[in-house]
Amino acid sequence: MPLADGIDDLARAAARGDAGAVDALLAAVRPEVLRICARLLPNREDAEEACQDTLLALATGITRFEGRSSFHTWLYRLAANRARSTYRVLRRRWLVEAAGVPLPEPPDPRRTSVVAGTRLDLLDALDSVRPDLAEAVTLRDVLGLSYREIAALLDLPEGTVKSRLHEARQQVRQRLSDE
Repeated sequence: MPLADGIDDLARAAARGDAGAVDALLAAVRPEVLRICARLLPNREDAEEACQDTLLALATGITRFEGRSSFHTWLYRLAANRARSTYRVLRRRWLVEAAGVPLPEPPDPRRTSVVAGTRLDLLDALDSVRPDLAEAVTLRDVLGLSYREIAALLDLPEGTVKSRLHEARQQVRQRLSDE
């Protein structure tokens, strides 16, 4: 795992309310959180915005970390959900601005970068499936968590995780092929 071995201990101390541990934890995980967000969002500034949202959510919600899974796994879930949420907010904001004021068309990453376009297509497709399915496929196929890690994180049997992944992949595949 990319994070240092002692990060789980630091997370447990932060979850118990140790303010110094929260500060140290935020500093320690920031590079990892930015990397996770950048795997989902093709624009560096968008990834940085999602990273900040994730760190804020981490600071305010660390007391909900129960230790059922490793902190690293819990952090992946938090960052993936915040990155997807940031994408939805930015997309909605652009659509509202574009509807009200004739703006020049923004550069279409689908024409300039195959990787960026693929990520945008994937985010759009994930937005079209149920949130629990989108979360499972993001954790497995984008962030590379194991079935066991996802099952522990979501408090589900591995079979349910596999079933959700199967359904999500079918829906995402259908959405991507429709485009």
